[in-house]
Amino acid sequence: MNAFVKLSASALVLSLALATPRARAADNAPAAAAPTAAAPAVTPANDPAYTYKTLRLNRAAVDAVLSRPEQALILDIRRPDELTKIGGFPVYLSIQTSDVQKSLGFIPKDRLIIVVSNRAHRAGAVGDILHGLGYNVIGATGVLDYQDEGGVLTKIAPPPPREAAAAPGAQANAVAAAPSAQPLAK
Repeated sequence: MNAFVKLSASALVLSLALATPRARAADNAPAAAAPTAAAPAVTPANDPAYTYKTLRLNRAAVDAVLSRPEQALILDIRRPDELTKIGGFPVYLSIQTSDVQKSLGFIPKDRLIIVVSNRAHRAGAVGDILHGLGYNVIGATGVLDYQDEGGVLTKIAPPPPREAAAAPGAQANAVAAAPSAQPLAK
């Protein structure tokens, strides 16, 4: 099997994995359940649901990359409501998961890329796809994991809602009622 067919097949499988509710549910799950004697708490270091090839980065690794901003790109694949509710990194490229493959032209190949989601599951899947397409993906992280490890996120306030536009008829009536600036012809 040639490399292109193998790459296309793996990209298709990963695309289908992104569409599954399991990956989304795991990405939004709490970091740890109450530990029991039989099972330790689930953390980013021992998360059995994280099955991606993309390395899962902890806070120290993310901070090390962020210390060299000229070499890095933070690709946040979360929805706008997740960004405003939870917060994120101060500078990032926002492309939602479903739009990543359509937006490849906006993602530079010469940067160290960290893909970001809530708990790194969607980020890991997208990281695998991008790595397979030749991007320099160095890892995936979750903003909630980063915050749980003591990292500080930047909150972004959503813009205020726009006022409803005036009805089209009301605007036309206002123009008709305004006095003309031109003198009347006699």
